[in-house]
Amino acid sequence: MSADVVTRFAPSPTGFLHIGGARTALFNWLYARGRGGKFLLRIEDTDRARSTPEATAAILQGLAWLGLDHDGEVVSQFEGAARHAEVARQLLAEGKAYKCFSTQEEIAAFRETARAEGRSTLFRSPWRDAAPESHPEGDYVIRIKAPETGETVIHDQVQGDVTIRNDQLDDMVLLRSDGTPVYMLAVVVDDHDMGVTHVIRGDDHLNNAARQMMIYQAMGWAVPVWAHIPLIHGADGKKLSKRHGALGAQEYQAMGYPAAGMRNYLARLGWSHGDDEFFTDEQARDWFDLDGIGRSPARFDTKKLENLSGQHIALGDDAALRQEIEAYLEAAGLPALTSDQSDALERAMFCLKDRAKTFPELLEKAAFVLQSRPIQPDEKAQKALASVSDGILSELTPHLQSVSWTRDELESALNGFAEAKDTKFGKLAAPLRAALAGRSVTPSVFDMMLVLGKDESLARLSDAA
Repeated sequence: MSADVVTRFAPSPTGFLHIGGARTALFNWLYARGRGGKFLLRIEDTDRARSTPEATAAILQGLAWLGLDHDGEVVSQFEGAARHAEVARQLLAEGKAYKCFSTQEEIAAFRETARAEGRSTLFRSPWRDAAPESHPEGDYVIRIKAPETGETVIHDQVQGDVTIRNDQLDDMVLLRSDGTPVYMLAVVVDDHDMGVTHVIRGDDHLNNAARQMMIYQAMGWAVPVWAHIPLIHGADGKKLSKRHGALGAQEYQAMGYPAAGMRNYLARLGWSHGDDEFFTDEQARDWFDLDGIGRSPARFDTKKLENLSGQHIALGDDAALRQEIEAYLEAAGLPALTSDQSDALERAMFCLKDRAKTFPELLEKAAFVLQSRPIQPDEKAQKALASVSDGILSELTPHLQSVSWTRDELESALNGFAEAKDTKFGKLAAPLRAALAGRSVTPSVFDMMLVLGKDESLARLSDAA
């Protein structure tokens, strides 16, 4: 089955890439990539009033940030309208669909009567079996002939078998009276024409599957494998919405989460592989399968996202982290780093990435290497400088002139100096942090001195003294 797997992500371009959509895209991407298959992208832009080029661009940017690359060109559903209409007309010609001349008023009256009589309000068109010679002039829609007896079973890889009585299905409209195809028809034709084998999407589409199967069966097309995944809820158990905070994938980029941490977190949101919480992209591709998806809605938990993000930052490649931080600054609308600052950041990465959960936290730790002299100490740092006797930093600077700039030598020299002053190195550390970084919370003094180099370190100590 390997190379034959084809999945797709098919968002409507009416806004940003929603976090739920991002997870759907990720699941489709993982399933295809893990099997050497194809992951396709289709923009469902048939609703011309609500679809905007800006929204399409935002979706593409969100996918690019998450690193979810797709195969082939992006397909526009709107551009396939003629093909969708052709399928409706083929079904009409084969007697599997019919022209319905009922007006909106007639349909409303039918429903009102049915409601009053306690019958099903599912519209039954009087035109289903009408002879063509009885057809009036004027507008009509094309409706599919739904099966009237028996059951439709959706074999779903997540929800199990879902059975729907066929007398609950109406003769769905395929083509509107102005000749435009409906969304339900467009989806099926596109999925078939694109060769989609697995439809992995939100379980809010589960009921659509039964209606879409009518088209597959009427056309004699193979029905794809269905996998309808539960929606994402907020911590309060309600469907994820604006009141829960950020909803768009790119908002998380602008908050400084690394893409690898987001991928890991979204993969774990509703899918599991044993007790594994942290994993690499490679492991996710190898492990991901539809039977690992749970049936209950997953709850979005920012603490877990932070925790995983921190682990991915800690293990990240220094040069790749530097690039991603530069992209984060741009996404957040913050000033870009100069090339010197960027080089210094990468040099310092070894002592910055260990305990940072997000890029703003990492940049906070990097302040010592991103600023230039004279260093302006903050309030706490000023206190630390004031508490050291005036001469200590002045004495220390010449003492360090002759030291070779390695970690061992620096540790030995500073510990020796503290001993000579009859104090502990810990007492020296605070003023040294203040002098080197202008802050009281920094990476280790030795790491900072190594990153800054001998000349810059000594110049900062002289300034402070």
